[in-house]
Amino acid sequence: MKNKVVLIVAVLFGLLAAFLTRTYLSSKNDEFKRLTDRFNATHGTIDALCFNKDVPGGTAIARGDLGILTVPAAGLRGQALTKANLADILGRKILVGHRKGDVLFWSDVEGGNPVAGGLAADIRRKMRAISINVSGAAAVSGMVKPNDHVDVIGTFSFPKTAPDGKSVLQELVTCTILQNVLVLATGKETAKTPAPLFGGGNYSTVTLEVTPREAEMLVFAEQIKGRLVLSLRNRNDTSYEKELPQVDFEKIRAEIEELNVKRQTDMGGLR
Repeated sequence: MKNKVVLIVAVLFGLLAAFLTRTYLSSKNDEFKRLTDRFNATHGTIDALCFNKDVPGGTAIARGDLGILTVPAAGLRGQALTKANLADILGRKILVGHRKGDVLFWSDVEGGNPVAGGLAADIRRKMRAISINVSGAAAVSGMVKPNDHVDVIGTFSFPKTAPDGKSVLQELVTCTILQNVLVLATGKETAKTPAPLFGGGNYSTVTLEVTPREAEMLVFAEQIKGRLVLSLRNRNDTSYEKELPQVDFEKIRAEIEELNVKRQTDMGGLR
């Protein structure tokens, strides 16, 4: 009798746990939908051309290769191709292979945009173009290309008073300066520049589209000898991380184990 009661209690607790978990996940989904709707209402959406099947690089674009995908306009307006561009790209080759669902950009099309003139024509109103010195590993081994989106991360040396209260030490601090920034050019290559047959990726500067205030921050960051690194994003990822911390040695030592555990847990959920 006692075992039966224990079994019934365990089942009830299991059902309660399942109910609470489902309720929690449902509330999170509702919260995510509200945030997405609010973001789209603020920034709008566009109906972009996308691939409706996997297409290898060098393929001549056919109407049957393309579909329409509604995406947030932030960071994509003026960059992603829409139905209005269809006549300009049919029959032209794509430079690299794409998977089903990928949005199509001018930088994907051989020869780029035939009607745009100069880099200034690619800059949106109220935005600015500014070049920063990054190359090699700082530019994801030269894999960053025009029309990509990146985060800009900086490492700086700040003066810090030593424990004795007299001497001054130099403390290294790393922080994310900007998120989801559009790359206008790498070196002298823009989205309109025909892709080189061989090589590529050999550049020492990257030109970003930023606001005037962001431009000031980037100039200051370079003037104080900060080291800037680009973190490459998926083109369709417009997410924003709030309250990213400044990282120093103490931060790494205190949180590295927790971050690794969280990463393994999150990756396990993606399998």
